[in-house]
Formats: sequence, C-alpha cells, structure tokens
Amino acid sequence: MFAPSWCTDAGSVVLEGERVLVASAQARAAGVQTGMRRGGVLMLLPDAQIHERDPVREAQARQAVALALLQYTPQVAEAEEETLLMDVGASLRLFGGIHALCARVRDNVRALGFTVALASAPTARGAWLLARAGAGRALRMASLVRRLDRLAVLLTPPARAYAAWFDGIGCTTLGELRRLPRPGLQRRCGGALLELVDAAYGLAPELHEWIAPPETFHARLELFDRIDDAELLLAGARRLLLQLVGWLCARQLAVERITLSLEHERGRVARPPTCVEVALAEPAWRDEHLVRLLRERLAKLVLEAPVIGLALEALQVQPMAPPNESLFPEPGGTEDDRMRMLELLAARLGADNVLQPLVKADYRPEQANAWVPVQQKVREAARAARMPPDVMALPRPTWLLAKPIALLMRNHRPFYGSPLRMASNPERIEAGWWNGPQTRDYFIAEGQDHTLYWVYRERIGADDDEPRWFLHGLFG
Repeated sequence: MFAPSWCTDAGSVVLEGERVLVASAQARAAGVQTGMRRGGVLMLLPDAQIHERDPVREAQARQAVALALLQYTPQVAEAEEETLLMDVGASLRLFGGIHALCARVRDNVRALGFTVALASAPTARGAWLLARAGAGRALRMASLVRRLDRLAVLLTPPARAYAAWFDGIGCTTLGELRRLPRPGLQRRCGGALLELVDAAYGLAPELHEWIAPPETFHARLELFDRIDDAELLLAGARRLLLQLVGWLCARQLAVERITLSLEHERGRVARPPTCVEVALAEPAWRDEHLVRLLRERLAKLVLEAPVIGLALEALQVQPMAPPNESLFPEPGGTEDDRMRMLELLAARLGADNVLQPLVKADYRPEQANAWVPVQQKVREAARAARMPPDVMALPRPTWLLAKPIALLMRNHRPFYGSPLRMASNPERIEAGWWNGPQTRDYFIAEGQDHTLYWVYRERIGADDDEPRWFLHGLFG
C-alpha cells in the first residue's frame, strides 16, 4: 500500500487562522515553524509567498492526484490528513516491481505540480505511518514491525489528544505503546487508537472506500500567470493528460478524440476559448503519445490573447482493445506503432496533408480512386465495396492523371509526342447520371516509342464535328 502526501512549492507558507500550517523547506530553513503567526513569518522571510488555506482547492488537488494514480490500480482511497492509499499488490509485476512503480508514481505526482512523501508496506495503515514519518519502504512484515516500533506515538491522530499523558508516563514510541496494558489503554484513550495500531501491525482487517471515477471526463487547470506562448502550455496540458490516462485505465476505455480549451480573459475583455482538437486514427490511452500530438499542435498555434486556464475533455471514447497476443511480433513494428507515426505526421503537417487511399465502387475512374485524411474514419462496408469481377479484370493504368489532358488531332488521329495507335478494343463507361454524367470510350493507345497510354474519346453529339480525345493514364 502507498500513502502519498503533498506539500507546497519552495519558498511559500500556508496559513490557517493566521498561524502557519505548512511551510516549505526554504521557509523552514529561514526559521519558520508550524504555529508561528503571520508577523513572525514576514520578519524572518520578508519575500515569503503566504497563502491562506483553501479546502476547496485542496480537494481538487487530491482528486487530480487520485485520478492520475488510477492508471496503476483501480483501488485508490482517501485517508486522513490529506493522504491517499493505493493497493498495488496486483500491479507490481505489470509495472516492473515496487521500485519502478514508486519511481513512476513519484514522477507523475511531480508532473502534477506537487511533491510526495511516498512509502510502501504490507498494510495500509503501516504505509500511512511510514509516509507521515518519512521512513521509506518496508516490504516484509517483520521489517514493518521493526520500523513501526521506532515511530513516535504522536504520529497517530487519536493519540495527540493525550500527548501530555503519554509524555508523563514516558511512552514516546509505538513499540512502547504496544507494551502497555490494553484494557487500561482502551479505557484511557478509547478504541480508535488501538484499532489504528492493530491495523498498522496487520492484527486487524482494513476496510476502505475506493474512489469511483466519474462517468465522463472533464478536467480544468487554472494557470498561475497569463501565458502568451502556446508552447509553454504543454506542461499544464500534461497535468490534465495524466488525469485523463488514469480515468481511461480505471474505466477500461480508449480515447479517440479530445479537446483542449485555452481559456482567455474574462469580464469586459472576455472572448471565447481557443479549442485545440486532436482526433486519433486509432484509440489510445497512454499519455506519451497524446503529449506528442499536443506538442505538435501547440507548436503551430498562434495565440490571439493570453491564456489564463486550460480545460481538457474526452469527446469520444470506446472500450479498450485487448493487447495483441501474437507470440512473434510483426516485422517492422506493430499496427499501433504505424498509426502513432501517422498521427504524429498529421499533427505536424496538417490532417489534409497526410492521406490514405480509399477505393470506391464506382465505374468512373476519377471517383473510384480517392484520397482521404488518414484520421478520417472509414466504415468497413465502404472499404469492402468492390466492383464486379469482370470489371476488376479489365486493364487499368499504373498512373492515373489528376486531370485528363486534351490531345491534339493530326490526320484524324490523336497525337501525344507521336501519332497514337489504338491497341485495344473500346471500353465504354457510362455512369454518374446523378452528379455529372460521363459517357466515354476508353482505349489502350501505343505511341511510336511503344509507350502505352490510357486514352478516351468522348461520345460524339449531334453538334460535334470531330471527336475529342483525352489522355487519362499511363501504363508502366
């Protein structure tokens, strides 16, 4: 179990009731102590950043951290004194062991803008006490018992109301507390203290109310200053993406489309937020890929006004696909790797510049061969649509021109560098009556250098004196 807790940035002090509640390392080095009044803080550290305690923002911070940690385990619970508990027993092998998992948790919490006091133990209350004391990890029960016996008895919240009594009898550690007669200790201090100690030492069961992720995801971050450079917003966007990843993992979902809203000034100079939408060709649930896509989009964005806040919303999600169970990986990387590369190119070059081919069931050559953005969702029925086999068996050129070229006529024959000789029977195509009919006779034509061309002749109307010929493709 883990019990992380966080404190403020360096050089700052949090007050509650005009007295110091929490002080950063720099403030403590200057002599600031818990319980000191505001005037004493300013005398010792005139440049200190003094903040009033805000329970609402503390709850939002706990929720943000808890949501991000759901990517490691669905069992995350809130505990006393602004701490979180995580049951990671089933996740250790997945994330490479306890040391690697602790490093990832510490990095994630730091990326969210907080520092963490992290500990692990076989019991939740044991980890909680070790984290409050900064006593590190205890991986076995015997090691946990030795570490707990050395901790101060006043680390347990129920014992603080009886601090004078414990001091009077010379009981300063949990090991000494356990040697006291239990009936007398329960009459003096109540049952809450013994219940906490028994749970920490593994002598009593522990029950927790696990945090349930919301049905939909929407997270917001208020910036500390006005930002007028889009690339500087990436750090804040990553905080929101970490929460998104935790939410996706907890609900076993993958995201297909997200929107990052850049909030501008309010009041008289208010303006609508700037929306950065990222559509993925394949659903994803890892923050590294999403961060790369947002980095490319923000690098090309020019802000029209300073940004004071960020909001991230998951617009389109679907159930998470199971992992590939193939024994031998495909050469050249997996399909997911290929799609990530295409998405990164689309974010860097623009969606209209990274295209995929789409064959359509249409007799007209221009309509049968189409290019659409790689991020465009194509229905399987559209991909499976094919022309009849007899049409598919007809010869088609390797290169189809984007626009047919009108050919000159010499001696009543089409001319393209040299007179063209028809080398095949005509193939008549009549289609498109609903959006521009085409009536053409296609031929394979051969030039004097034996190059093969795909040409067509428009059907002769009543007012036409001579047929018109066009070059439409070249054979390899």
